[in-house]
Amino acid sequence: MLPFQTLEGAEVFLGRNLTFAETLWFKYSARKPDYILYCHNTLFLFIFYTLVPLPFVVIELMRSKKIDQFKIQPKIKNSLSDMFDCYRKVMLTFVLVVGPLQIFSYPVIEMIGIRTSLPLPSGWEMFWQIVVYFLVEDYANYWLHRLLHNGWGYQKIHRVHHEYTAPIGFAAPYAHWAEIIVLGFASFLGPLIVPGHMITFWLWFILRQMEAIETHSGYECPWSPSKFIPFYGGAIYHDYHHYVGGNCQSNFASVFTYCDYIYGTNKGYRYQKEVLEKTREKSKQK
Repeated sequence: MLPFQTLEGAEVFLGRNLTFAETLWFKYSARKPDYILYCHNTLFLFIFYTLVPLPFVVIELMRSKKIDQFKIQPKIKNSLSDMFDCYRKVMLTFVLVVGPLQIFSYPVIEMIGIRTSLPLPSGWEMFWQIVVYFLVEDYANYWLHRLLHNGWGYQKIHRVHHEYTAPIGFAAPYAHWAEIIVLGFASFLGPLIVPGHMITFWLWFILRQMEAIETHSGYECPWSPSKFIPFYGGAIYHDYHHYVGGNCQSNFASVFTYCDYIYGTNKGYRYQKEVLEKTREKSKQK
C-alpha cells in the first residue's frame, strides 16, 4: 500500500510530476495492501500457464508436412485429449502446490524488501535485474536439476517430469510437487539476492514461464526472438534431455548452455546432435 493519499502527495514526495506509468500504478495500487499485490503473481502464472501454450496446441492439431519441418520429434503426435489431460494435471498441481506456495511465501518477499512504492524502476533497471535473475536461476537450477537425476531423486521425484519424452508446451510445469518446491527455490533466489520492485518480480516470473513453455513446446520456431539471446539453449537443446530420459547426463541447464559447457555435461548432446539431425531429416522426408 502506497504511503500517499493523493497524486499530489506522491508528487510532493518525489519532488516531480508522476510519469504516465506511475500515475496508473498509483491509481491501481494506492489502496491495495502489499500482500494483495504480491498475490497477483499467482493469477499471472495461472493466466500464462493457460494461454501461452495455446498457439502450440493449434500448431500440433494442424500438423502438416510444412509444419513438421519445425517439429523436433516429428513422429510424435499429440491429440487434443492428450494435451488437455496434461493441462488438467498441471492445473491440479497449481491449485494444490504452486498457488499455496506463492501465497504463503509472502513473509520472505516482505523480509527481503521487494517494494511496491514509487518511483517505479526504469526500464534499464528492470532489464538488468531480470538478466541477473535469469543467470542466478539458471546456475542454481543446473545443480538442483543435476542432483535430481541421481538415483533416489530421479526415481521418486524427477521421473514425473520425464514422462514426456517428447515435451509439449503444457508439460513445462508438469512435475512432482517436491520438484516444484525444489526448483522453485532457484526462481526465488535472484530476487532474494537483488530485490527490486514488485512489477519487476511479476515480469520475471512471467518471462521465466514463457521461456519454459517455449523450451518444452516440441517445436524449433525460426521466428523466435530467443534465437538472438547469447548462449540460449532453446527447444532442441532441452528436447534432447527429454528424448534421452532418465539416463540423460547432459543438458541440465534450464535456460542457457554455459553451465553444461563449463562442467562438461553437454558432451553427449554434442556427439549425438549431428546424428539426431540426420535422423530428423530422414523422418521428415518419409
